[in-house]
Amino acid sequence: MKEPTRKSRIIRLILSVAAVLLLILSSSCAPGSKQAKTDDWRAPSAGQSVPTTPTNPATPTAPPPVPSAPAMERPQREAVRPTIPTAPTTPASPSVQGGGTIGLAAGGAKDINNFRENIKKGYLPLPTDVTYEGLFYDYFFETGRPEETDKLFSPSYSYAITADPFSGETDYYLSVGLNSGMKERDFQRKKLNMVIVLDISGSMSSSFDSYYYDQFGKRANPSGEDFGKSKIQVATESVVALLGHLSDDDRFGMVVFNGSARLVKPLSLVGRSDMDTIKYHILELFADGSTNLDAGIQMATDLYDELGRANPSQYENRIIFLTDAMPNQGDTSERGLLGMVKRNAANRIYTTFIGIGVDFNTELVDYITKIKGANYYSVHSPREFRSRMYDEFDFMVTPLVFDLELSLKAVGWQIEKVYGSPEADQATGRLMKVNTLFPSEKQGGETKGGIILLKLRKTGPNGSLRLTASYEDRNGNQDSSESIVRIRENDTEYFQNDGIRKGVLLARYADLLKNWMIDEREHVRVSTYWEPRVDYYRKGIIVPPTLGQWERQSMPLRVSGPYPRLFGEFLSYFRGEMEALNDETLDQESDILRELSGIRMPEPRYRR
Repeated sequence: MKEPTRKSRIIRLILSVAAVLLLILSSSCAPGSKQAKTDDWRAPSAGQSVPTTPTNPATPTAPPPVPSAPAMERPQREAVRPTIPTAPTTPASPSVQGGGTIGLAAGGAKDINNFRENIKKGYLPLPTDVTYEGLFYDYFFETGRPEETDKLFSPSYSYAITADPFSGETDYYLSVGLNSGMKERDFQRKKLNMVIVLDISGSMSSSFDSYYYDQFGKRANPSGEDFGKSKIQVATESVVALLGHLSDDDRFGMVVFNGSARLVKPLSLVGRSDMDTIKYHILELFADGSTNLDAGIQMATDLYDELGRANPSQYENRIIFLTDAMPNQGDTSERGLLGMVKRNAANRIYTTFIGIGVDFNTELVDYITKIKGANYYSVHSPREFRSRMYDEFDFMVTPLVFDLELSLKAVGWQIEKVYGSPEADQATGRLMKVNTLFPSEKQGGETKGGIILLKLRKTGPNGSLRLTASYEDRNGNQDSSESIVRIRENDTEYFQNDGIRKGVLLARYADLLKNWMIDEREHVRVSTYWEPRVDYYRKGIIVPPTLGQWERQSMPLRVSGPYPRLFGEFLSYFRGEMEALNDETLDQESDILRELSGIRMPEPRYRR
């Protein structure tokens, strides 16, 4: 009986060794293990999407490789590859680690950096370079006194009665405080299926601080960290910064496009991808050719079709465009680019645009980001962009509230204008629509970009305002709330809190800037007198008109007609409100007003 026992022991030993070997083999192939990481980059062929030589090489430098990248043979173009500091690797935003509630802000623009940079470089901005939601997102607002609730969205309302700083006419405003009952500790972004779509067309080869389509042949003098950089270099550095926020269970893919599109990175799990090597490949991209935006988004959309229907309770789907948004080829109509962005949103695939360069076409992107789930940022410093993404990446990719509608039922009141939402032009006298609210940072009880402002028109005897807000959360659940606001007519100058006071100040500031830019462009070739859109006698600062699309060519910065005086007078009003608000962060706007009030042009004939 001993012989069978020996055999059984040998068999058990063999099985044990086999089990250990299988365990080692399976662990080496597990997602996220070093052995399983693959470089699935598909290098574009010459003559297809990416040229083999740069069209506008930058000042040569000799940077070290991307930190932590494995050893590899250096390509011949090493001398022109930029140095990219390591992006923050902590996926969670530090602003959502506390025990309070999160804030909310509207989708659309997240800054007005393109406006500021055009002023700084001596160019006349476009009116669409200033968006109300982008300006509001530069500041923190008191949102009013929200009720204690566990609802995802809980609006609060405040009102103001204030005289126009020029005409003295009484204006009425109502702010919508964008509050949430969600606790900061409970906020967490879902796993992410992210596709980067990078513009590598010829316009991206131009200097970061100049206009590619420049009728004056004007070139700015770059300085600091951006000296000698092209837009494609800044764009690739920004892509690398974004990748630092992905986790192993996120998916990442990448498409590049010029006249056509090319898949360079299939959509696959980050944990199975050699991300350090892929970052190295991204830094080697160069720009050339025409611009076909819809080809890029079509290929990106196809990647989600191949992925199949991801569980919406677990995954967010987002396409991130990095472009100067100056298409000269392809279809940007309802059936083309815009149509695809809308159809994607209906399928829970949302879009972010990141604008590159001082000549970034805000007109096209301003229209696109009115679509559900969309937002956009402007990049004018890679270092600043990395810092912003450290705080805001999770916010950028996590829409929380959809299809917000605010209905106004009141005798004697109508909505004249909405400030702080990209869908402002969809408002009527009785209804305000906001497609998307995103989470937003809070400091000291105030929320970054945390209000939407309504300018009201008084049409009859004073009455109470009944406001009904309805919305859908990110899981498709419907909810609503109702409030009553009573405006005390006997007040001649009244702000219910500092949040609405700051909102009114910034709305008037943006209106004045937009009117100036419209007037300058309309009258650039007019030698006879012309009347500004801002007057002393009747309406003061009026609501700017909506304009059609303009070709993005540079115009030299000019402040003509009555505007130096208007800016100077508004600066006095602005500084007084700054002091009342005790908010030094508004200094950047007063600096712009001071600069514009000091620019003197040859006076055209003007009748006051």
